[in-house]
Amino acid sequence: MGIRRLTDLGVPLADIPSMEAADGRPEEILRALDAELAADIDRRQRMRREIAAVLEEGVSLGLPADFGAAAADLPRAQQSLLLAYSSILTPRAMALIKEQYSRPRDEVAEEFENLPADAPEDVRRRLAGHLAAEARAQQEAHPFISDLDAASRRDGALARSVVAQALVAFYNGAQLDVLRRLHALLEPDGPAEP
Repeated sequence: MGIRRLTDLGVPLADIPSMEAADGRPEEILRALDAELAADIDRRQRMRREIAAVLEEGVSLGLPADFGAAAADLPRAQQSLLLAYSSILTPRAMALIKEQYSRPRDEVAEEFENLPADAPEDVRRRLAGHLAAEARAQQEAHPFISDLDAASRRDGALARSVVAQALVAFYNGAQLDVLRRLHALLEPDGPAEP
């Protein structure tokens, strides 16, 4: 096979001598090039779908890919959290989150999102209790979500750091207190009440 033909196919010039020295067996390099091109085509098709969603459906650029309408009406803090989560969570975990956001938001979620920084103690306690019941049901249905290491495609310490920083950046003190209480309730030896 000629040098010009190989370069037209995308074989780097540096690889051509090794192809010629391979006793007429350039298949390995061509297969690697084919796999690289297939991955590039997949990536570009995914990019085109994302661009189409932004242009045609008005999807926010501040949302993870493929979330579209499922998260378009979320408060800015939730959208920012989703974007942070998409940088660390596995596709399986993100699919579960997308499924959750596709459902209508309940009153408890709305109350949590709109919780003022000076919310009274009893409201924080009540919210944590309601959220704990829902979180337990989700953990039973999807056990991997209670293990950030298993749900993350990054190192566990890095994933915990990203989540902690995102929560502190996007939630106020009362919301963080509710999440702290929620976490305590979900611990196996945690308190019975928030």
